[in-house]
Amino acid sequence: MLITILGWLWAATAVLLIISVLLHSPKGDGMGGLASSGSSMFTSARSAENTLNRISWTLLALFMGLAVVLSAGWLS
Repeated sequence: MLITILGWLWAATAVLLIISVLLHSPKGDGMGGLASSGSSMFTSARSAENTLNRISWTLLALFMGLAVVLSAGWLS
């Protein structure tokens, strides 16, 4: 049961990581421009980029950690 829950959590972090990477705007607006139309919860583009960086790195750490735990067979 724990393996199933961690598997679903691993899949959810994968989807969220993909979304957070797509929201970055390295050169142009990209898909990040979609979120900035209208009212924004960030005070500047730099603040938004820093927040996205933190979210992406956190999700990456969770994704990699869960991948190691699930593939190593420590829970079985």
